[in-house]
Parts: sequence; structure tokens; C-alpha cells
Amino acid sequence: MEPQFWQNRWRNGQIGFHQPCVDRNLLHHWPRLKLATARRVFVPLCGKSLDLLWLRDQGHFVTGIELSATALESFCAENGIPARRRVRSDFDAYEAEHLALFRGDFFKLTPPLLGDVAAVYDRAALISWAPELRAAYADHTGMLTPPGTQMLLITLEYTQSQMAGPPFSVPRDEVERLYSRSFEIREISREDILANEARFRAAGVTALSEVCYHLIRQ
Repeated sequence: MEPQFWQNRWRNGQIGFHQPCVDRNLLHHWPRLKLATARRVFVPLCGKSLDLLWLRDQGHFVTGIELSATALESFCAENGIPARRRVRSDFDAYEAEHLALFRGDFFKLTPPLLGDVAAVYDRAALISWAPELRAAYADHTGMLTPPGTQMLLITLEYTQSQMAGPPFSVPRDEVERLYSRSFEIREISREDILANEARFRAAGVTALSEVCYHLIRQ
């Protein structure tokens, strides 16, 4: 989607993708990574997710990137985060203890700016990209991450013709196509969630699965 699409969604409060609690898949599957404390976790297209705070509470350094200043300013205000704002390269950076949030273009992010990443948490980033942009997103993610980096990736699967995204359906074969050159891929859970998703049912979606993957950078 065009950047203005997401800017407008945040400005108009159309943020149905935002969860008011920590993601249950993060709580359930994160221990699988066995990530040492004080390691850096990267959260692309982070919005104002409470998952950022949960990851920080596990002792990690958390770095997020988000296009919308509204999202990051809301995150800091709503959670009492005394963030210092400063310019870093092509980004506005909101910085607090063990937390750095960059506002700007994901594709301008570089490894020196991001730092030494040990894990990536992608709950709503991949499924927010239109099909023609997903390969560039996956490739840039690979470029930002050194060998050994782990990723917890969460996707949705449904019949795309039944509802226009975002969030988009990203089936297993597409995950393989996007990431298999750089990552080892393991599916770790698959759950039918249609009963809990009224918006999808109202749009006419007849089957909806939430799928979690554990990826390891080769």
C-alpha cells in the first residue's frame, strides 16, 4: 500500500489491526527462540503495539520501525514512555531505556543504524504489504539481519478473492518463496481463527487460519 494509505489510517483512527493486549502467539511461542536477555529484537512496522513493552520486559533491547509519527507518539503517551526524540540519519528516533523507535521508510534502514539484531518479531508487517512489495520487504529484512538471527513470523491464510487486504493472505508456499534463500523455515502452529474475527466473516471469508513460523537466518 502507498505510505499515505497508512498515514491516513492512523490519522483517522482506522487501526483495527492494533491489538489492545500482548499477542497470544508471542506469549506462547517466544520461549522457543531461547533468546538470551540483553539481545536486540527488531519489530518492523511496529505501530503502537504493546508487544514492544513485553519484549523489553523480557530484558531485550527493542528496536521498532514505523511510518506514522501518530503511532509512535501515541505509544509513548499512552504508556508513559519518557522518550527523547532526535534525528538519526533519515529517521526521527524516539529513544528510551532499552527502546528505540524509528519513524521513517523501512527500506532506508541500514545494519549500522539498526545494530546487532538477534531476533525479528513480525506479527503484522509481512501481511500488510501488497503482493508486489513483499519480495523487496523480505530481501531487505534478510539484508538487515546477520546469520543466526531468529524470526517469529505470524501470517494469515484465507481466500484472497473473498476480501481485499490489508491484512493480506500469505500462504505457506509464498513464505517459502520469499524467505527460503536466506532463512531456514519451520511452521510451528496453525489455527482456525474465523470464529473470533467478525470483520472477516462480515466480508464473506469462509475460512481463516493464523500461521506461525520460526525462521533462522542462514
